Amino acid sequence: MIDYAIEKLLAYALEKELIQPCEKLWALNTLLEVLELDSYTPSGKEVGEVDLPAVLDELMDDAYARGVMKENSIVYRDLFDTKIMGALTPRPAQVIEKFQTLRAEDPQKATNWYYQFSQDTNYIRRDRIAKDMQWKAPTEYGELDITINLSKPEKDPKAIAAARNLPASAYPRCQLCAENEGYAGRVNHPARQNHRIVPITINGSPWFLQYSPYVYYNEHCICLNSEHTPMKIDKACFGKLLDFVGQFPHYFVGSNADLPIVGGSILAHDHFQGGRYTFAMAKAPVETPFTFPGYEDVQAGIVKWPMSVVRLTCADPQRLIDLADHILTAWRGYTDEKALILAETDGEPHNTITPIARRRGEDYELDLVLRNNLTTEEHPLGVYHPHAELHHIKKENIGLIEVMGLAVLPARLKTELAAVAEKLAKGEDLRADPLTASHADWAEGFKGKYEITADNALDVVQKETGLVFAQVLEHAGVYKRNAEGKEAFLRFLNTL
Repeated sequence: MIDYAIEKLLAYALEKELIQPCEKLWALNTLLEVLELDSYTPSGKEVGEVDLPAVLDELMDDAYARGVMKENSIVYRDLFDTKIMGALTPRPAQVIEKFQTLRAEDPQKATNWYYQFSQDTNYIRRDRIAKDMQWKAPTEYGELDITINLSKPEKDPKAIAAARNLPASAYPRCQLCAENEGYAGRVNHPARQNHRIVPITINGSPWFLQYSPYVYYNEHCICLNSEHTPMKIDKACFGKLLDFVGQFPHYFVGSNADLPIVGGSILAHDHFQGGRYTFAMAKAPVETPFTFPGYEDVQAGIVKWPMSVVRLTCADPQRLIDLADHILTAWRGYTDEKALILAETDGEPHNTITPIARRRGEDYELDLVLRNNLTTEEHPLGVYHPHAELHHIKKENIGLIEVMGLAVLPARLKTELAAVAEKLAKGEDLRADPLTASHADWAEGFKGKYEITADNALDVVQKETGLVFAQVLEHAGVYKRNAEGKEAFLRFLNTL
């Protein structure tokens, strides 16, 4: 039976061109070594369409039964099936050569192939990503994307205990470093034998391109500095972003901000995120045009968006780089106490920018999202952060992906929102159940707007979740969307 599973895996690798026909025996023997098997007998059965996760599960179940895989839990299974796929993943030089050959023809051909390859090697686990809940929510800012992330596996207690006993390791320095390519992993660091990165040059400096293993949107890529160096928003950053979309015009690219609270989860390694997806923010129009003195050739203005966004558009990227640097420099040092914007307190800086670059036909476009990470006694997690009344839906930091209009919500909400919908449909007490108690004020506030039935309850809850996310983004906006906020926003722009 296990021989047939190996046969199916080899057939899959041949079909996906991970190996060539001349490499089949070598691949077989490599798999036998990984699985700690001494022999193999072809089954003689017909191999039809291969369900990769099912085949890997079969191989892992057998390995556990034979004592080859020591623990049968999600963390250990991920380490082991990545090792299996690593035995069938082409060497980096082969991947780079293929990518560069295709890129010479057409950058889009290169990324199409590379994205498919990253899925075929199981580096991007399609079966898990398919479990993520996703829907669109209509708001005054357009249709926002909502996803409940179910693809990141939860660590099991044994793995957590084992990780606690591991000696401290500084290799790889972080999960973005190039040293992850081919790394076997450990219980507190993912295996990456099936991971391949491709070198690119951005603005004259060496970087790498890869895809996120947890794709939140189509072709969710990561560009990472070849050096483990902290993230920094500066003039060079704007140059890199615009150079990237010059080379890959079918992709957008953006950077998380470079300060805690308003920044990303990995501030220690300079990186961008991009991909082939049009977010609601990109569709949002400029609602207040603005002309910057000395930059009359640059179309500019305030975007109709819950966060505070200045959009710059011009055919000459250098003009955008210069103007963006001018705006950033001014914003870093800008204080407006009336609008509760402080450049610093006790020497700690608060102002920065989340920048996003894209092409708009022949033009280059740069969105500059003004950020501030000030905290107060009333808002200890951040003044421009989801406030406490919204934490039942979103408490985490608002990074680049959320800024653009895609909510990445915690896995707990799958069960909780379903329970809220069920209780609303049945007219039951939301406060009596720990699953729904934290959502009670919210749900009781909107239930009067609808005639809720068992058929529409979840749709209503999902729609209202989208409206909460719009509020989350409004909280994160440094200038509120009212007359006073617009006046304060223009007050800043007029200083430039």
